[in-house]
Amino acid sequence: MLDIRLFREDPDAVRNGMRSRGRDISVVDEVIRLDERRRELLRAIEELRAESNAASKRISEMKKAGRDAEQAVAHTREVREQIRERETDLERFEQALTEALLRIPNLPDATCPTGASEADNVERRRVGIVPEWSFEPRAHWDLGPELGVLDFERASKLAGARFSLFRGAGAAMERALISYMIDLHVTQHGYTEILPPFLATRETMRGTGQVPAMEDDMFHVTAQDLFLIPTAEVPLCSYHAGEILDGDALPLRYTGYTPCFRAEAGAAGKDTKGLIRRHQFDKVEMAIYCKPEESEAELERLTAAAEDVLKGLGLPYRVMELCTADIGPNAAKTYDPEVWMPGMGRFVEISSCSNCTDYQARRTNTRFRREQGSRPEFVYMLNGSGLAAGRTFAAVLENYQQEDGSVVVPEVLRGYMNGMERIEPQTQR
Repeated sequence: MLDIRLFREDPDAVRNGMRSRGRDISVVDEVIRLDERRRELLRAIEELRAESNAASKRISEMKKAGRDAEQAVAHTREVREQIRERETDLERFEQALTEALLRIPNLPDATCPTGASEADNVERRRVGIVPEWSFEPRAHWDLGPELGVLDFERASKLAGARFSLFRGAGAAMERALISYMIDLHVTQHGYTEILPPFLATRETMRGTGQVPAMEDDMFHVTAQDLFLIPTAEVPLCSYHAGEILDGDALPLRYTGYTPCFRAEAGAAGKDTKGLIRRHQFDKVEMAIYCKPEESEAELERLTAAAEDVLKGLGLPYRVMELCTADIGPNAAKTYDPEVWMPGMGRFVEISSCSNCTDYQARRTNTRFRREQGSRPEFVYMLNGSGLAAGRTFAAVLENYQQEDGSVVVPEVLRGYMNGMERIEPQTQR
């Protein structure tokens, strides 16, 4: 959520930020109108309360003096009724103002590339060599079933379209990838591991921006009004909701594995094959709480941690900086590491690392004190995938495939897979 003072002091900055995202700016004027009416009501209520207090004092004085106070008492009742009416109006306008503010995304950072679509994203670096193949590399949705490590057909029988089932060495590799990522972030990058609930309240979802903006893409348990989490960002970035943190303890860095659940509303026909876009997938997430002046360096550090997973696995990748029209609604600046998928013939997003500034902290009311007794300030919050395990699994299959149909297990995963070095096609077992 944006600071309401921005709308009062520099509304054009908000309008320009919305325009750069390709968003309708009419909601900015709506916020300004609602805020002005809210402040008018507050002033009116304060004036009426002052009048009521003064009248009560006069009534007391009249009664002490033995004078008839009936007319003054009647007037006081009218004033108090006016206060109640305006307080009801105030509550209505405050709710409408909050709902309008929740619809407004974060403002892009000044260093963000300006653009109209993902075509305007900027490649910042490329790491590793995209190999040339002596044979035609195959996509993971063909390799996986032949290796007996993926079973899309039975997954669909069990849960419907766009679900996955890992089996045998595939299940072991998916689990190995998750363990490798968590261990790397904890031991090498100083993150604290958290295993959170996989469901979240509406308030928690609202705090990190999934509700109301992306509610159509969530799986909702109606009876309890709980949501299956779309990412561990939700619990990790709400972990300190409502708290005032010790500034000396910042930055705080957390990582956690969860399954993630997304309805993928509006994604029909896009990446429907294989593991790229599923209703349920595994992901390791990273989240950071820091001081505002630390956030720029923390974004670079966060992205480097995601890249280290790809480097350890020996997968070629590039890092894209997203333009203003492509960054998510919570983010002010985002880097997307994209892994090379030879079977698909293109780079595919495998992480998204974002500086969300104080946008989520305002929604979750997460603050810090620089020193004892100082005024609380909103923390800056960052999050990033470290990595999406299913997509990483797909990238390993495609990049480590051999001409005979087998797949070599990356060296860093073998210790998690009882020393397995190669996955052979079912026909060779």
